[in-house]
Amino acid sequence: MSYGLEAWDENSNATLDPSSFTMRVVYSGIVTGSNAATYQTISVPGITPTNGAAFVVPIGNYNVSVDMQLETEVIADAVRVYSYIRGRQQYSNTTGSTMRLIAIRFS
Repeated sequence: MSYGLEAWDENSNATLDPSSFTMRVVYSGIVTGSNAATYQTISVPGITPTNGAAFVVPIGNYNVSVDMQLETEVIADAVRVYSYIRGRQQYSNTTGSTMRLIAIRFS
């Protein structure tokens, strides 16, 4: 007896079975904002906006009064980590927060 999740489409074709690969972490590392309206580019070979995603999570203690969220953007073969909110730069506080960046690639 095999174990795992299975899913089928409307034509009874298996679209997901225990041998399917769905996603994997391709990068995990610590990033720190720059306290300026800039970004840093982290190399992640093979990742693109159509096959991957990235996010940051706080590490350690997080002071909601002074620590601000970093923002991520997946580009070809890299992830950009912004020290401000893109699209609202003029209204956004910059941050020097330290967070864990996680990039995933899916198929």
